[in-house]
Amino acid sequence: MASAFETFRRLGPAAFVVKAIISVIVADVLLLGFIMLRRSYRKRYFAKRDARLFEIREGWDALISGETPYATWRAKASDRQLVESMVLDAFEVAGPEDSARLLKFMRASGLVEKCISDARNHQGWRRHRALVALGRTRAPEGIPALAEGLRDRKPETRLAALRGLGQMVCPEAAVEILNWVGEVGLVVPALPLQSALIQTCAERPQVLLPYLQHAGASVREVLGRVLGEVATPSLGAEVVQFAEDSLPELRAAAARALSYMEPDLAVNVLGELARDSVWFVRLRAIVSLGKLGHPTVIPFLLHGLTDSNRMVRLRAAEALVDLHTEMVPIFEKVVAMRDRYGLHAYLTALENAGLQPKMEAEIKAMRLTSKQVKVLLEVLRTGTAPPEQLPQEKASTAAASCS
Repeated sequence: MASAFETFRRLGPAAFVVKAIISVIVADVLLLGFIMLRRSYRKRYFAKRDARLFEIREGWDALISGETPYATWRAKASDRQLVESMVLDAFEVAGPEDSARLLKFMRASGLVEKCISDARNHQGWRRHRALVALGRTRAPEGIPALAEGLRDRKPETRLAALRGLGQMVCPEAAVEILNWVGEVGLVVPALPLQSALIQTCAERPQVLLPYLQHAGASVREVLGRVLGEVATPSLGAEVVQFAEDSLPELRAAAARALSYMEPDLAVNVLGELARDSVWFVRLRAIVSLGKLGHPTVIPFLLHGLTDSNRMVRLRAAEALVDLHTEMVPIFEKVVAMRDRYGLHAYLTALENAGLQPKMEAEIKAMRLTSKQVKVLLEVLRTGTAPPEQLPQEKASTAAASCS
């Protein structure tokens, strides 16, 4: 040993370099040993976990039916977590009967109460996981605990509770979200709030209407988008009041809901919305007019072919093609409009629907002059208006380009 120390002493300042190299080598060896030991432990842990998972899966029916005593797995935390995760995963693909059976098992085994307790008593990521798991159970008794999570001071907890309520997929959860938003305003990102409300309001969109009338501007904007996604025939004439609202999202929602009403009541309102200053309101109105499928919508759809927005023109053309009426008279009106963009949109919709041969046959079968037949067939095949219409067509094209 003395000779080794003497050697280091003779090295002088270089001894520090040698010591540093030796220290790094020792540290690397220790780190490598720790990594190998950790890998060995995790390999053994996951092997045991997979074996236990397979064992539980083999007795799955007996476990869910209650034949297997709950004490055989509840006392051990690892088994309890395995069973809970397996049941929650089964919820995602289960039908109504299987969902009811799984929920009955979770209630009888106390897993629902445990999720509620964890959602109220834990903190940090444990609480976040419990809130999401509680939502996946779709147990109505978990809604109050999730509502408490919405009012937590931490934004991560609020988002986890919002996600859990969205997975409940029931109007009661929607009411809790709407009450909370009415109290505090828009304190979470709009997208997760919108997603949660779409899931929970789909069954009963009427719950949105009272909040739409009294909420703040930012909240009304989100609720308007939600209403536009979940609008159904059950709303009836209740959404007509939003057709003249100052918020574009609500006008668009009204346009979508009006597609389920009687044509005599809806056509005029949708015709006004089809001339709205906001493009997506016009788009929703045109789509709704097409869904009505009534002959009285034809003038509004023809006007939609001259819209400055490409999507509105294409939707108007598709709606005209899908109408259950004679196609040649409509085609004549489209050609007479002398709008190149509208003509191209109509011909594109006709080609996409595979109706060009049918249109050609109907043109030949109609009682038209030979010149009219020739002009219509030429327009159908080339997509170019007849020469006598070119000057006015250029003016229309220039106006569309400016708009």
